[in-house]
Amino acid sequence: MSKVLAAITMSMDGYIAGPNDRVGAGLGDDGEPLHYWMFGDPSTDGKAGRVGPAEVDRAYIDELFSSGGAWIVGRTMHDLAEGWGDDPGFGLPVFVVTHRDRETDVKGDTTFTFVTGGLDEALRRAREAAGEKNVIVMGGAAVLRQCLEAGIVDELALTIAPILLGSGKRLFDGIAATDLRFEPAAVIESPAATHIRYRVTSSAGTIAR
Repeated sequence: MSKVLAAITMSMDGYIAGPNDRVGAGLGDDGEPLHYWMFGDPSTDGKAGRVGPAEVDRAYIDELFSSGGAWIVGRTMHDLAEGWGDDPGFGLPVFVVTHRDRETDVKGDTTFTFVTGGLDEALRRAREAAGEKNVIVMGGAAVLRQCLEAGIVDELALTIAPILLGSGKRLFDGIAATDLRFEPAAVIESPAATHIRYRVTSSAGTIAR
C-alpha cells in the first residue's frame, strides 16, 4: 500500500543544517558531516583506509529510495541544492512546493514540477505519479513540518548523525502539532549514523492522515 514517508537527517542536538545555509553551502556552516553517512568522509579521499559509506548505510538508502515513486521537496531546498546539478539521477518525478512560478524542468531521468497550489496539490500530484509506490517528502524542514502538521505523514525516517552543530536550522522549531506521537518501527545502526523509522500517530493512537 502506498504511504507518505518523510525522510531527513538530523544532528544529535536537533539541527538539519548549520547556520547560514545558502547556495553553495546548502547544509550551512560546518553542516557537511550530517551527510557523511551517505557520501563518505571526504577528508579521507585518496588515503589508505578511506571512510566511505558503510554497507548498512548503502542498503538503507537504497531501500528507502527504491520504495518511492515520487518526491516532494520545498523550493528553498531545491534552490540551495541548485537543482542537484545537470543530471540528478533520481529517476522519478519531484514536486517542488513553491510560491513562485517556474516552468517544469527536465534533467536526465528526473522531472521537477513546480507546484504553486500548495501542499495539498503537490501531494495529489505526487500520489498520482507514484501509483502504488510511496511518496517521499525529502524536506527541507519547513515542508516536512507542514506535512506533519497536516497529518499526511505515515512514517518518518529520521537519521541521527553522531555530531553536534550547536546552532543552525532545527527540524521541529515552531511545530504546533504537539499531539503527534512517533512509534519506533525499526532501528538500524551503523558506525556513521542511527536510522530510526517511526510510525506517525496522533495522541489518540490513530495513524495521522
